[in-house]
Amino acid sequence: MTTTMTRFRAAARLSILIGFVACRVTPAGSTRPAAEARTSSVRTTGATTVPAVSARVPAPVMSSHGADWLERAEREAEEQPDLVMDAMQLRDGQTVAEIGAGTGYFARRMARRVSPSGKVFAVDIQPEMLTLLARYVREEGVTNIVPVLGGETDPRLPEKSVDWILLVDVYHEFQKPQPMLARIRESLTPGGRVALVEYRQEGESAGHIKREHRMSVEQVRAEWEAAGFEIVEIDERLKSQHLFILRVAQRR
Repeated sequence: MTTTMTRFRAAARLSILIGFVACRVTPAGSTRPAAEARTSSVRTTGATTVPAVSARVPAPVMSSHGADWLERAEREAEEQPDLVMDAMQLRDGQTVAEIGAGTGYFARRMARRVSPSGKVFAVDIQPEMLTLLARYVREEGVTNIVPVLGGETDPRLPEKSVDWILLVDVYHEFQKPQPMLARIRESLTPGGRVALVEYRQEGESAGHIKREHRMSVEQVRAEWEAAGFEIVEIDERLKSQHLFILRVAQRR
């Protein structure tokens, strides 16, 4: 009996020791201390990751079945695409891109601004959207748009080659924004910029839009600065949306 009890106590002490060591090991081979792991700046929600400080869950991606809404007659008055184009100061010869281009409502306008020698990469993750875009491009005779089937973590743009990237009411739907922002940063030319348009979370100017499809200045600042960008300008002339101009953060 004494021998049996001695062996039981030794096994219990070993089990406790193993459990304690396991609790101190950080996942995926990380060498960070456990305390540091608990204070990570990234919050994981299912398969999505966004900076914890923004307290935001990505909205569902709009299906191609809702594509008619992108071409609604009143959109020009509501979203003032010419004001966005003017703020970007697009010019002939530039290489630009729209991520989440959908039917190409903005991409087609960008194409006219950078023609005849510039081009537009129109990126979308839904092949059905690119099919619709091709139809509109053909009908309008636009010849300098290159459709790109992007991925959830990669817009598949060539590195260091894009002068301007436009995202209109789409960033909030990125299910994995961190790797997407990293690839966006890599695709910009030196001095390249991003124009980000999102419905305002603040106030009621975008009260007609579901809350999960709106963003605040604080959310954008937290998520994009964490990804190595800085806000150059916030243009509030649009009726319901913020217009952010961003660039890769300058080293100081």
